[in-house]
Amino acid sequence: MSEDLQDHRSETMTDPQAAFAQLGRMLLGEKPLIEVLHEVARLAVGTIPGADEVSITLIEDDRTRTAAFSGSLAATLDERQYGDGFGPCLDAAQSGNVVRVDDTADEALYPHFAAVARRQGVTSVLAVGLPMPARVLGGLNVYRLHGTAPLDGAAEATATAFGAYAAVALANAALLDSRQRLALHLQAAMQSRSTIDQAKGIIMSLAACDADEAFRLLAKRSQQSNRKLRDLAAEIVAAAERGERAWGR
Repeated sequence: MSEDLQDHRSETMTDPQAAFAQLGRMLLGEKPLIEVLHEVARLAVGTIPGADEVSITLIEDDRTRTAAFSGSLAATLDERQYGDGFGPCLDAAQSGNVVRVDDTADEALYPHFAAVARRQGVTSVLAVGLPMPARVLGGLNVYRLHGTAPLDGAAEATATAFGAYAAVALANAALLDSRQRLALHLQAAMQSRSTIDQAKGIIMSLAACDADEAFRLLAKRSQQSNRKLRDLAAEIVAAAERGERAWGR
């Protein structure tokens, strides 16, 4: 890396303490999970010395994915590891440890991955396991493309500290995301139940029956037509609202 580029990178780097404070402000309820993830990736690449691209690996329910990245190369190299079933980012996320590839031109533990990364211009890799909640595993992956020196001790220390702060923000965002999805599911369920109740009322009026019989008739029609109960109920309600005959035995 040229001296001018080094100077420019130094001038544009985010102070770690400022980055940690920013991570601390990513409180529960502020932003959707996907926005938090991408903000963490962008903040990391501007904070960790020597980082050119950063990605975040999440493993949940045996599903591994790159949840956010600062550049497409990081995402591509992550996916290559997922396809192979092993690599520094996977090992770091699964173990919670720090995994280093100091020189992609001379790497004994991950030779295949290192060769692929080298062809893409990556000179060294640093993967840090994130202290995530028990049901989620995470890793922060740092890729260096410029300069021949590996990501050094300062980069590892900053990445490790950054990861500890980031894990709190990610855990909070993941919890919020889970709660929001549950709320949406409950809302949809309540709307579905309301529609079914309306349909039952229409059937009770047209078929001169009680609520239990109306539900049995609705369920029988649902099975006969191989349609979901809520969809059939919605059709009955919509027909009644249009003034059309909504039900017939």
